[in-house]
Amino acid sequence: MASTPTREVARRVFAREFNDASYTFKESDDDRAPVYVLLPTGQRANRVFLVGTLTETEDVGEDSEYWQGRVVDPNGDTFFMYAGQYQPDAASMLRELEPPAYVAVVGKPRTYETDEGEVNVSIRPESISEVDEATRDRWVVETAERTLDRVKRYKEADLEDPATDEYITMADEEYEQLSIENYRQSVVGALESLQDEQAEASAD
Repeated sequence: MASTPTREVARRVFAREFNDASYTFKESDDDRAPVYVLLPTGQRANRVFLVGTLTETEDVGEDSEYWQGRVVDPNGDTFFMYAGQYQPDAASMLRELEPPAYVAVVGKPRTYETDEGEVNVSIRPESISEVDEATRDRWVVETAERTLDRVKRYKEADLEDPATDEYITMADEEYEQLSIENYRQSVVGALESLQDEQAEASAD
């Protein structure tokens, strides 16, 4: 009896880093092998977990329903997700939700190369659920912690050492034009935005 493959850990990542994660790879030649995106901070991701503000939904399908959703993180950066007939639950949620709304999304990263040669990164959602502000706030704090951990590991890595984490080495090669500092700034911006929101709420 074949064993059921284990589900990959859903990575927490802010939109700026996710949208920069344009490099994809598989770790075996098996047709069913998972496809990973490489996060610029040096970690692979087959699934992601995000919580943010759903700001817009639109049926962009031509022959059948194909829903696009935009979810914004505290920095104002946007995750794009798409759900159609093969993601009926997620498509139904995008059809029914009234933006703006806080949502939690688990899904798989997908990349698409445009005619101009640019690579766009989006999410194929497995699940979408409406959540409260406290859930969004917790996600921001946890994602900030995970991102800082990845940035620290990347900065401390000895890229000349063969024993260095292979995904950090891969990220250094694939994203040499990107600055790792961008993702530390995303953390700072997200936490400052959260503090500002909380200060405004307590002042009301």
